[in-house]
Amino acid sequence: MVRRLIAVLLALAACHINAAERVVSLAPSLTEVVIELGAASLLVGVLDGGDRPVSVSSLPSVGRYGQLEMERLLSLRPDLLLLWPGSVSAAQRDQLQRLNIPTYTAEPHTLEQLADQIEQIGERLGRAERGRQVAGTFRQRLSELRQRYHRDKPVSVFYQVWDQPLYTVGGAQIISDALGVCGARNVFAEVNQPAPQVSLEAVLQRNPEAVVAGSTSQLNIWKSWPSLSARLLVVPDKGIERPSGQMLEAVAKLCAVISPDR
Repeated sequence: MVRRLIAVLLALAACHINAAERVVSLAPSLTEVVIELGAASLLVGVLDGGDRPVSVSSLPSVGRYGQLEMERLLSLRPDLLLLWPGSVSAAQRDQLQRLNIPTYTAEPHTLEQLADQIEQIGERLGRAERGRQVAGTFRQRLSELRQRYHRDKPVSVFYQVWDQPLYTVGGAQIISDALGVCGARNVFAEVNQPAPQVSLEAVLQRNPEAVVAGSTSQLNIWKSWPSLSARLLVVPDKGIERPSGQMLEAVAKLCAVISPDR
């Protein structure tokens, strides 16, 4: 019993010693995760992509999506990079790998995976207990939503990312899983690409029961099609496109829009 206790204490001490102290986040969603874990003080730089949370508004920028400023990043001397692969070009990902900077890569395809990754990031930041708390609350809320909005026959939905050209999400994208939580089915779930470009004809052929987009203006292209004009829905929270802890409440709003009767 004593040996086991000593082993646990040594493991905890090792985790504390190895916890990151200078973190660079390479995606806005990962920046949000760090803040949710109460570890914003560990961030020394962020990759920009839209408005920043107030708590990191003064941090140095290391570039924008697809335009990482490598020299600026190196000048910050990070001991941990939080990377979402799509935010950095393949060539620069190879560069980062050769630099041997400890890197945590996060690309959750489901909300369950997102909860797991929040917990894992908490461990890397020396916030293991907080990570378990945040992930546990996330999983409980996720289970509640699945139960509340379950349908034996899911609603078929076309999730529109952009209108000109027309983009959607593939089946392995986390938003596709969010639709499933809401008792819905992505009509392009068989597509492996994360954000495929599709045609009007392909959407009409699938005859979705609802079209969901980020704004009313993006839905204007469907108003000349009577079969769809009565089934146009607006995503009430753009947070659904950022995989962090806040995404779950955005999913709850999406569910309420898709299935108001629930």
